Amino acid sequence: MIVGLTGGIGSGKTTVADFLRELGAYVIDWDELGREVVRPHTKAWETIVGHFGEGVLLEDLTLDRAKMSDIVFNDEGERAVLNSIVHPEIYREDIRLTEEQKKLHPRGLIVKDIPLLYEGSLASIVEKVIVVYASDANRLCRLSGKGVSEEETIRRISAQLPLDEKVKLTDFVIDNDGSIEETRRQTEQVYALLTKDS
Repeated sequence: MIVGLTGGIGSGKTTVADFLRELGAYVIDWDELGREVVRPHTKAWETIVGHFGEGVLLEDLTLDRAKMSDIVFNDEGERAVLNSIVHPEIYREDIRLTEEQKKLHPRGLIVKDIPLLYEGSLASIVEKVIVVYASDANRLCRLSGKGVSEEETIRRISAQLPLDEKVKLTDFVIDNDGSIEETRRQTEQVYALLTKDS
């Protein structure tokens, strides 16, 4: 079974992914893959530097993620360019990991942690979808605790499909507005449903 895990920025998707991993799922984190495919001197890195210029690099030649975020969250065209460079590379690596895992554990649960699953029209690559939900107030609170300004948070939230819309499209919703124990309990229930026939 291949399951998509998504949500909105600050909704607690990483927490749920960690719980699923602890329960035995194999998690493919697309944010992590996104960092991997833009390491210095990779194909995607060279294309990004060619388009955005060397000003988006730190001294160690890695991408300045804060600078890149500032550019792409303020310019939809530049965000589309970045996505067109990075997403095919992530997709290729995802396929490689998926095939590898299917051979190792044919009856295992593979969870693809994809922040922009619906925005990127990627629901077709998974069999079921879990959305992690949290209210805008809680998301703002969590992100401000990580040092992200309210203005920046609102800009990032508005760049994604509203969570309420994602909830209407999904198979399972994990409500992460309560305690961590409550979130874990819901995750365990969903995991049990997804693995009951395996």
